[in-house]
Amino acid sequence: MCGINGRINLYGKQIFDDEITLMNDALVHRGPDDSGIWIENNVGLGHRRLSIIDLSYSGHQPMKYNDKVIVHNGEIFNFLELKTELESKGYEFKSKTDTEVILASYNEWGIECLDKLRGMFAFVIYDKSRNILFGARDRFGKKPLKYFFDGSVFIFASELKAILTQKEVKKEVDWEAIDDYLTLQYVPHPKTGFQNIFKLPQAHYFTLDLNTKKFEIKRYWVLDYSQKLDLSEKEWVKLLEEALKESVRLRMISDVPLGAFLSGGIDSGAVVAFMSQFTKVKTFSIGFEEKDFDETYYARMVANRYNTDHHELIVKSTDMTKYIEQLIYQYEEPYADSSQLPTFILSKFAREYVTVILNGDGGDENFGGYDKYMFHLFAKYIKKLPFRNVLMYLLKISGQEKAALFIKILDQENWEQHVNYTNYFDTYTKNKFYTEQFIEKIKNHSTFDFFEYVMKNSKSLEYMDRIFYLDFNSYVPDDLMVKVDIATMANSLESRSPLLDHKFVELVAQIPSNFKVGFNKRKYIFKKMLEKHLDKNILNRKKKGFAIPLDYLFRNELKEYVKNVILDDDGLVLNIMKKEMVQTLLQEQYNGKNNGKKLWALMVLNLWYNQFFKNGENIEKGEWLL
Repeated sequence: MCGINGRINLYGKQIFDDEITLMNDALVHRGPDDSGIWIENNVGLGHRRLSIIDLSYSGHQPMKYNDKVIVHNGEIFNFLELKTELESKGYEFKSKTDTEVILASYNEWGIECLDKLRGMFAFVIYDKSRNILFGARDRFGKKPLKYFFDGSVFIFASELKAILTQKEVKKEVDWEAIDDYLTLQYVPHPKTGFQNIFKLPQAHYFTLDLNTKKFEIKRYWVLDYSQKLDLSEKEWVKLLEEALKESVRLRMISDVPLGAFLSGGIDSGAVVAFMSQFTKVKTFSIGFEEKDFDETYYARMVANRYNTDHHELIVKSTDMTKYIEQLIYQYEEPYADSSQLPTFILSKFAREYVTVILNGDGGDENFGGYDKYMFHLFAKYIKKLPFRNVLMYLLKISGQEKAALFIKILDQENWEQHVNYTNYFDTYTKNKFYTEQFIEKIKNHSTFDFFEYVMKNSKSLEYMDRIFYLDFNSYVPDDLMVKVDIATMANSLESRSPLLDHKFVELVAQIPSNFKVGFNKRKYIFKKMLEKHLDKNILNRKKKGFAIPLDYLFRNELKEYVKNVILDDDGLVLNIMKKEMVQTLLQEQYNGKNNGKKLWALMVLNLWYNQFFKNGENIEKGEWLL
């Protein structure tokens, strides 16, 4: 794991060390072990290294191979297999790193090398002989890659805070991205919240021809749900077991201490169970004093069964909230998934013992573990009911707004239902809250346009597969992967996700959806496979998210803090929303209505704006005291 960056002046202007040094310094948390700079005239590359494989100086980056130079962040888990294949073709290697294998692979296969890479990665290669820049991001967006391009200078980095150190980059709010954020709690690709700074979408690569100045972005991989396998339950169990074992085995290659997050849920429990087939595992759990949010009892059950070296951290809500403003800086885009807080604290705790951590991310998205998947299954049948309007009215007057919305949108396409049902501020609420000036500023923008683009090639897919496809092309790369990458890398911890191995996910995509989700059953085939690996108490317990008690906090310890942040007259919130509506939202919270998620989103928005636009001098200089 590392932090990468670079700068290319397209019209020949010399690049200097201090320009790349500023970007490297902004990424020191991603790579505290080593720093490197490579400059040749108008091309400059920078790298911060977190040493995982081949701890020697042979792994130093930027790395050269023949006439090609690379900066790479991530891990290629099948690099030994590729290395053997390349050696059979006459290639020689000076290091034991996967980075050198990427360079050799590109030298041999060109852009098609991406088809061979199995792992998590963001890298950029300068090909001197062709005078082009080639960069790519892994299939699920586990590793970030952001860029700025104005036609004269191209700047890229793992995090946009590094890009902001460059003098050409002017900080301006992308208002449409703010509207998207208030819908989703995150900013969808390719936007970042900053005008003219973008993120390369997952499963895409770019080329920049330094001769013609032509910049192109293309997709190299699509998750295919259309090819189903007609297998028995027993056959699926065997295939899944073999696939997960291989995925876990590949992710245990490391020259530094390695462990696993253990939440007490099915997915992290599955990873620990399969890791234990290879070694004694160090496991890490976080617990809460608020019992409704604490799962340490179940984590201990798994730890005891597999005799892991188990570590627990019990925290108070107030212990978490002291990190809020630090996380605003680290996440750098507007981002309101509050589970970022416990993920960050757990990462900080685990880093005291290990440098690499495995997690259970991807289980719910693969096998249908969330409530929303059940809602879609119900919607398919409820839409046929003759008394829907009466039911919707009764739900609305009884205060069941989400349930009423569920009935109201039954005639929409299921991806539209999905967006409407999972959003934070829906269109109706926005129209009540937004000022006329902000409505005019974003004109006819709609977040639905993004999802319509994502779903344009999915019409032939089966009903439930369309929702799985939607999540893997929106929520997974833009929310889930962002949360984990930033929370871990802010603590110089590498995180690996066996359930998001692309070969494993491709196999799961071939499973008919009725093997995953049915009435009163979730993740059916995955649980069936795990029956001999996890206790029934783990497999059958009700799912809990990795959440913090927002509604309680906003009525107690954080009441005044949140109020002062949101009602800041100089903040962003009151420049785009009517003050009386925001005050009503707060008062409803105090009176017992649970508006915690909306209030958290507004609080984060103002803190983000204050951090990057009102108090941004330190960021431009690459200075931040954590």
